[in-house]
Amino acid sequence: MSPDREPAAVDLSKVLKLADFEALAADRIDKPAFDYIAGGAGDEVTLADNVAAFRRWRLRPRVLVDVTSIDTSTSWLGQRVAVPVGVSPMAFQHFAHPHAEAATARAAAEQGVVMCLSTLSSRTIEEVAAAGGPRWFQLYVHRDRRVSEELVRRAESAGYSALVVTVDLPLAGRRERDFRNAFRYPQEFGNFDPRLPEVASTEAGIPLGAVIGGFNEASLRWDDVEWMRGLSHMPVLLKGILTAEDAVLAVEHGAAGILVSNHGGRQLDRTPATIDALPEIVDAVGDRAEVYLDGGVRRGVEVLTALALGAKGVFVGRPFFFSLAAGGQAGVARALELIGAEVRNDMALLGVTGIAQLGMNLARRYA
Repeated sequence: MSPDREPAAVDLSKVLKLADFEALAADRIDKPAFDYIAGGAGDEVTLADNVAAFRRWRLRPRVLVDVTSIDTSTSWLGQRVAVPVGVSPMAFQHFAHPHAEAATARAAAEQGVVMCLSTLSSRTIEEVAAAGGPRWFQLYVHRDRRVSEELVRRAESAGYSALVVTVDLPLAGRRERDFRNAFRYPQEFGNFDPRLPEVASTEAGIPLGAVIGGFNEASLRWDDVEWMRGLSHMPVLLKGILTAEDAVLAVEHGAAGILVSNHGGRQLDRTPATIDALPEIVDAVGDRAEVYLDGGVRRGVEVLTALALGAKGVFVGRPFFFSLAAGGQAGVARALELIGAEVRNDMALLGVTGIAQLGMNLARRYA
């Protein structure tokens, strides 16, 4: 945001698609923080391809179907959700709005969708739980595993129903926008004891990579999945899987779900777009675990494409962050309403009346 002016108030009724929120957010967030959210690793090839890859897929509509009644609801790990779209775990939402994750969670609860809370949230596990609604907790495994154990206990006690362990971040990707901006984390770690060395040292601000290096356990192995499962009664999902080989290992080690994700293009550049990686993972897993997708979803037709290729649902990140910046809780609610309305409309035009009717015969790739 320019330092010499305030952005105009947003008429949310005039926002017609998720992509519209990005420009509104750019006018309201300081450039280093905006670049941290919007940017990716390396040449940002994967960042761009996550979105572009959906344009290589086409839906095959069926006609003469009675679509007077459309049901967008479905079940995720045994829990009913109103629409198969969840809020991805995103760190430091105070960059977007003072109410941060609490505002996002209230909007998600109102819409009946899953909110996945980041370990590195600005607001605490308990503050976000107060919003109600279906909620999952995302875990970065701390180098001091006792810290992670305590976080998981808190999440379970606060009513979170699934544990999403991020497995693709042993260290931070090379995010050059952050290097150029000399981007440093503020002291806004909602879930951590301020006496922890890596938290206390942020008083003066330290580079992103140093914070990641201070927090994350880089030595995680497949055998550690059993430890993760033993931390609580919550089912464990592994976030950051892009290959059939790792999907099979995840199932073999007891994961209840897989989140196909390349971290929004923020880790290893030139990995596959998630929609392109999805089919081989669905084929490898079969019905042994639920498969979700994160990355590049901006439209209802893209939600349906992912579901037609075997996903149980999708998670959306940046657009919800940008909508939070544009209008706080009301902005996130508007974003959720828009994509929910698109899903409903597009289901009718595709000729399906319920989520269970989606299948591979309704999607084809054209490259």
